Amino acid sequence: MATFIMLTTLTDEGAGTITENPNRIKEVNLEVESLGVKVLHQYATLGQYDFVNIVEAPDNETIARVSAELSSRGSIRLQTLPAIPIDAFIAKFE
Repeated sequence: MATFIMLTTLTDEGAGTITENPNRIKEVNLEVESLGVKVLHQYATLGQYDFVNIVEAPDNETIARVSAELSSRGSIRLQTLPAIPIDAFIAKFE
């Protein structure tokens, strides 16, 4: 499984949704997991991004599908980054 960091910013619509129903966040996590992506960690943050999620997916195509699916709803904007374990990164230099 590959690790990815998903940086999420709420749109006005998304902010309204979680204000009315904060548990929607966990409902979306279940939807994401049904698409084959496991949510490992999730943080609400202050600043440029509203949420930082650490997730695992079997491949780039799966995470791309999840990103497209979530973005198409209009409630969030996503930036998804592949995360390389530092030992694997260092090993490429040896």
